[in-house]
Amino acid sequence: MPTLDDILEHIGEFDLFQKQVFFVLCFMSAAFTPIYVGVIFLGFTPEHHCLSPGVAELSSRCGWSLEEELNYTVPEQGRRGESFSSRCRRYNMDWNTTGLSCINPLENFTGYYGNRSSIPLTHCQDGWVYDSSGSSIVTEFNLVCEDSWKVDLFQSCVNAGFFFGSIYVGYIADRFGRKLCLVVTILLSATSGVLVAFAPSYLWIVIFRFLQGLVSKGSWTAGYILITEIVGPSHRKTVGILYQVAFTVGLLLLDGVAYAIPHWRWLQLTVTLPCFLLLLYYWCLPESPRWLISQKQNDKAMKIVDYIAKKNGKKLPAHFQNINLEEDDGEKRSPSFTDLVRTPQMRKHTFILMYNWLASSLQYQGLIMHMAMAGEDMYLDFFYSALVEFPAAFIILLTINRIGRRYPWAVATLVAGVACLIMALIPEDIHWLKVTVGCIGRMGITMSIEMVCFVNTELYPTFLRNLGVMVCSSFCDVGGILAPFIVYRLAEIWHELPLIVFGKYFLSCLQSVPQVRENIFPVTKLSTHNKLIVHF
Repeated sequence: MPTLDDILEHIGEFDLFQKQVFFVLCFMSAAFTPIYVGVIFLGFTPEHHCLSPGVAELSSRCGWSLEEELNYTVPEQGRRGESFSSRCRRYNMDWNTTGLSCINPLENFTGYYGNRSSIPLTHCQDGWVYDSSGSSIVTEFNLVCEDSWKVDLFQSCVNAGFFFGSIYVGYIADRFGRKLCLVVTILLSATSGVLVAFAPSYLWIVIFRFLQGLVSKGSWTAGYILITEIVGPSHRKTVGILYQVAFTVGLLLLDGVAYAIPHWRWLQLTVTLPCFLLLLYYWCLPESPRWLISQKQNDKAMKIVDYIAKKNGKKLPAHFQNINLEEDDGEKRSPSFTDLVRTPQMRKHTFILMYNWLASSLQYQGLIMHMAMAGEDMYLDFFYSALVEFPAAFIILLTINRIGRRYPWAVATLVAGVACLIMALIPEDIHWLKVTVGCIGRMGITMSIEMVCFVNTELYPTFLRNLGVMVCSSFCDVGGILAPFIVYRLAEIWHELPLIVFGKYFLSCLQSVPQVRENIFPVTKLSTHNKLIVHF
């Protein structure tokens, strides 16, 4: 009996219907961007210092400029580099005292002996003053100084949601179908996103953000699986990579929207509400015929195949009356976690992919956060680094058919790791060079993460594919959980230390880059073992 790929050769491997499905699914890929890297804008930390009662009145009376006010009233103000004292401590004195000098107000206080370091300091008991016209969760809930780790937790909790959601969402997609999984997760993700915008406290933000993470990655992955399963083998690589290019388009759109709307609650609503329109997928997307075949629902699969042929203006040949698996063992296949490690070859695939997902995500998210934290213009640096993801996808499309997966993947890994190490050695005052090298590293890590995402779909049979992708990519979420703590906490020790960690760890992946020999989706466990070989 013919396989689905045989039939797609006659009715169109990537014809009008598949192009329409691909186009509408790209909206969901782009909509995932604010969830994945939204912390850059939602959790932006502007320059800040302690609010000292009476300083504003004194500054107004003396006619100080902002620079003079900070120099007179903020500890260690003006020193090279960031100072914890200038941001998180204030002078322990009453600025409402009458008769303070406008030339040197500190001399009126006990403890000043010509050296301001002798004046006792205290915590920011009255809050902070932020140098920003907009707002973020940092400015609204004062997530700075001793509470700065809460920004790390804000991002880590959504990745924790990705991690736990990977398990059950992948199972649902393989057990009940891609389409049902897609629609349900879109609804839950959009609802959670709206709740984040209206959350009354930091605790509720973290809770709703975690709930959004539980389902949002599942919808993106289900869409990725669906589009790669309804096109023919010769176009599978292209749509898989271009689906991720739509995510890059989402990065540019997010940057523009965040620049236009610098208030985090309105920004969250603006990027979330359009997601409810994606519920129209229920009426305009088919179920994956490949999944239906794996579930022994050939009649339903043939109806979808007939519909695809009709929309493509093709006629299904009469001798294609049914579809069969490449290896038919007569049993309906239900996914199981043990299938991921059942055979030595499958076990090897699984562990290698887990390790590469972890490293790729750790560097991808970490590099984005570090460049945003260190940049002179957050929006412009984000824009530049997002642009380089387009040539990354173009390079993959040019090389993947000619020289396979292994060598482009290995080169991309090498470039990304070395770029991080070089960035750490570039002085801060040569900002343009630091951004340039960072963009090169971003291009390398983008190629690597797109390759691991694509290869992951090739290494598992149809009935196990969504579960395999979700479980392996859950280690991407482990990297996402660790990334903010590595970036923000290690940067307090040495600003470039996170880059050293990312570079050395990512270079360790060079020895575990797999190679897929054929461009055929495995449908059964036997075909996975026989047709897909990993080299070391």
